[in-house]
Amino acid sequence: MKKSFGFLFIVLILASCSSEDYESISYDNPDLVLDIPIDFPALNNAVHSNRPTKYGVELGDRLFHEKKFSTNNTISCATCHAQENAFADNNSQAIGIEGRIGLRNVPPIQNLAFMKFYNWDGSKLQLESQTIVPIITHEEMDSSILEVIEKLQGDAVYKDLFQKAFGDSEITPDRIYKSIAQYEYTLISANSKYDRVKKQQGETFTAIESQGYQVFQQKCASCHSTPLFTDQSFRNIGFPLNPDSNEAGRARVTGVSSDYMRFRVPSLRNVAETAPYGSFGQFATLDAVLDYMSDSVLDAPNLDPIFKENGNKINLTAEEKFQLIAFMKTLSDDQFLGR
Repeated sequence: MKKSFGFLFIVLILASCSSEDYESISYDNPDLVLDIPIDFPALNNAVHSNRPTKYGVELGDRLFHEKKFSTNNTISCATCHAQENAFADNNSQAIGIEGRIGLRNVPPIQNLAFMKFYNWDGSKLQLESQTIVPIITHEEMDSSILEVIEKLQGDAVYKDLFQKAFGDSEITPDRIYKSIAQYEYTLISANSKYDRVKKQQGETFTAIESQGYQVFQQKCASCHSTPLFTDQSFRNIGFPLNPDSNEAGRARVTGVSSDYMRFRVPSLRNVAETAPYGSFGQFATLDAVLDYMSDSVLDAPNLDPIFKENGNKINLTAEEKFQLIAFMKTLSDDQFLGR
């Protein structure tokens, strides 16, 4: 009996020492240095509290392409946000599981680290709170964050990545949101022909592109300003209305009638790659957008003053439209588009 007790005592001592001596594996997970052009706007404040890290971005990239986010494991974030389309797609409106049609056109994902608002109506102020929207939306992934976590927990690769990114392998909603945001913060587009010309890196505009740039400065730059090519304001520019009764533009967020059908001014970077255009893909081509704006847009009580004060249109000749589109094509960033 004494012998058995002594053996048990030794086992307990060894177990105790093993537990005390055990250290969880830690990894060097340095912050990534974002290549930010000196003339770009300030970062969204959320970036400072969720700075992209080596493994945080690697995890976010994998999650961004993870089809287990959808309830039937058929679509991921990357399904609608394809790199070759500046992380948008070529559908008029988003297409979710089982071919369900969403309310709006898929926005491109570029330079989000510098944006003040997210979504066409600015309903989110931080990327970290954006991810849950497509997951739970019926027309998109129609799932839940708890269902997503349950699917990921059995994956050894994810356990390893969460360990590397956050210090342990626990999978939580907050960590999912943060890592995807970190990945999206790295999607910076600033190497188009336009950028290289402005930096005097040995490239020049063609005559038509140069003329288009002059037209742009005269007739477009008031809204599509800053190096992001958007002033990030919300405007009603008289586009044909979405027949879906759930649509109200910015007014869905603010509840203010004067915000009815106001939408965030889109960036023109990579605009040639993101057709169709408009909040629900009203226009198939850039030519169609410019034709509509120059002919006469729909009137509205809160139509933007730029149109109201100019006879509900932006006067553009056929030649100016041709030149303007030539310039907008210089905003395509082949490196960003994965070409």
